[in-house]
Order: sequence, then structure tokens, then C-alpha cells
Amino acid sequence: MRRLYIASFTYMVAGVLSGLFYREFTKLNDFPEGQSTQLGLAHTHLLTLGFIVLLIVLVLEKQFTLSRSKMFGWFFWLYNAGVVLTSAMLIWHGILTVLGQESSKMIAGIAGTGHILLTAAMVLLFLALGRALTHARVQADASAEPALAPAS
Repeated sequence: MRRLYIASFTYMVAGVLSGLFYREFTKLNDFPEGQSTQLGLAHTHLLTLGFIVLLIVLVLEKQFTLSRSKMFGWFFWLYNAGVVLTSAMLIWHGILTVLGQESSKMIAGIAGTGHILLTAAMVLLFLALGRALTHARVQADASAEPALAPAS
């Protein structure tokens, strides 16, 4: 649980700092206000996918002990790799846009890889959650059985 807490907190800080960078970098380079850049998307990706989603996963871990499943470890590392890779490419692309430089297909490809990692991680999370729910139901049924037994 501590890893989830630290990761979520780290993404919160990174998300806030990326928003500050977005605002100041565009001002510093006289980038027209309201014109589209992916720097703002990096800000929201870090805050939503990093901070908020991992806080929700922390609550699920507390409730269902998802970390009992090996899939949860895979989820954690794939998910973080996906968030970092995707956000880094958004920042890189956004900086190029603000500086008036062309982006390359390589950036889009790497960002796509980040999204693939995020998707795979979410599948693993739901598989781990499904197993945890089944385990919780079996335990609840087992603890309820003695109460249903007829009295002799």
C-alpha cells in the first residue's frame, strides 16, 4: 500500500508542476493563449491517471488486498511505465509545438506504446480485482455456513 501512496503523491506533485511548467513555458515563449498544445494534456494525464486513479487503486487495495495476486505487481509496474511514457511524450510534443518545431511520428509511436501499456495494466488490474472479489465472496460464504446449519 505504501508504494501506491508514494506513487500517487509523486504524480500529484508532477501533475501540479507540469501545469506550472505549461503556464510559464507558454508565457515565456509568447505562445498564443488558447492555442492547442499537448502540455495541458500532460498536466491532466498526470493528475488523473497518476494521482486520482492510483488513489482509487489504494482504496481497492485496502478493501480487497489486491496485492495478493501476482497480476497486481505487473499492473503496478506496467501502469506506471505507461503513465510516465505517455506523459513524457505529451510534454516533448508540447514543447516542440510551443517552440514552433515539427513533431515526428516517433513521438506518436512512443506515446502509443505508453497507451498500450496503460491498457494492458488496466486489464491486469481488473483480473486481480475479479480474483479478489471471488476470494472475498468465498470467504463470506464460508463464514456464513455455520450460521445456516440446522440446530440438533
